[in-house]
Amino acid sequence: MRRAGAKKGEKLNVDDRVSDFYQLVLRRNAGEPEFHQAVSEILESLKIVLAKNPEYGEMGLVQRLCEPERQIIFRVPWVDDQGQVQVNRGFRVQFNSVLGPYKGGLRFHPSVNLGIIKFLGFEQIFKNSLTGLPIGGGKGGSDFDPKGKSDLEIMRFCQSFMTELHRHIGEYTDVPAGDIGVGGREIGYLFGQYRRLNNRHESGVLTGKGLTWGGSLVRTEATGYGCVYFTQRMMEEHGESLAGAKVVVSGSGNVAIYAIEKAQQLGATVVAFSDSSGYVSTPNGVDVELLREVKEVRRGRVAEYAEEAEGAEFHAKGNVWEVACDVALPCATQNELNGDDAKKLAANGCKYVAEGANMPSTPEAVDYFRKSAIHFAPGKAANAGGVATSALEMQQNATRDSWSFQYTDERLQRIMSNIFDNCAKTAATYDREGDYVVGANIAGFKKVANAMLAQGII
Repeated sequence: MRRAGAKKGEKLNVDDRVSDFYQLVLRRNAGEPEFHQAVSEILESLKIVLAKNPEYGEMGLVQRLCEPERQIIFRVPWVDDQGQVQVNRGFRVQFNSVLGPYKGGLRFHPSVNLGIIKFLGFEQIFKNSLTGLPIGGGKGGSDFDPKGKSDLEIMRFCQSFMTELHRHIGEYTDVPAGDIGVGGREIGYLFGQYRRLNNRHESGVLTGKGLTWGGSLVRTEATGYGCVYFTQRMMEEHGESLAGAKVVVSGSGNVAIYAIEKAQQLGATVVAFSDSSGYVSTPNGVDVELLREVKEVRRGRVAEYAEEAEGAEFHAKGNVWEVACDVALPCATQNELNGDDAKKLAANGCKYVAEGANMPSTPEAVDYFRKSAIHFAPGKAANAGGVATSALEMQQNATRDSWSFQYTDERLQRIMSNIFDNCAKTAATYDREGDYVVGANIAGFKKVANAMLAQGII
């Protein structure tokens, strides 16, 4: 990786080379701070690799890795219940397919823009690599907001979205799944339109499907369960267990609900959870069935849970990271946990943080965790359970098979345990024992990098 503008043969140290390349990324991807943040974190870890394994700096490998193979932006027109035409913007960033078909979710949220989709797709490359399964990295979505929309409005939007997207995806090309704002209902409408347009029942083109038409057991629970399995394995490495631990979870969506469920099944007490309106303190633990009823059936706010659950208290606009705990699981959205929050967690006795969401901790928070006594698991490792189980759904679709809940859950546990072991071993190999950020970044990178070198400059 030669410095931009440097003369051929000019030798530069690794720090200079990486710094110059990062400046190039900033210039070529202006106005995309989330993507910049994701690239910066990876490049910082890659300094260690490039110093020890200089061959990874050749053939423009890092430059190619940071440039998506394909970026698709399209118009999504649809008609609301009042007969008014609405127009949203759709995205699909197909980032890297060296290990397999692009794999990554679709996010429907007003905050969605190209920079956020690129950050998510870039992270997906390394997350998917860590699973050990043959899937590449991609991500997509729209600035459409499902909240407050009728089922028919959501159906019409999904059909319009897929009318364009269908020409870019396929079982062996790109396999989307759900994400924020895209659950079973949306996947159903998307799959129905894909089937109609292509005149074939191609089950493997989407994951997160209904159980009666090609879906997989455990897929709904997978990201939350996987995050907790990773946390449990991390705690075991340090001679501790979730049994008896106090856990704080941010969010109350799919990932958070099932992280809460699995943590309590393993003997922990979840003492707080949240949504964008505030947080609920639950010193006696969480009634998961009531929470699921409030969030998944009524589509209500956490204040409703507090009104009905004994011992629960709602804190409007409060900060869930103020609650004393042993374990913190940020499961909401990117950059929700900042440096001040990290200090609060440490002061209140927190010893473990595992990211259930994608990049929920700011760089300042991550830096504080890594310099403190808190053991920190980055999202690309800790929340890989969702995409791992999506890949297991693809396996079942390919063989026209359907696995039991127990068998699929056991596969998920093994995958998450292997991810932890790989991160820990890699970090130790590069003299950064216990640094799971470095371990995850390098382990994910090396598998992708080796495949890219083997397949030539494409």
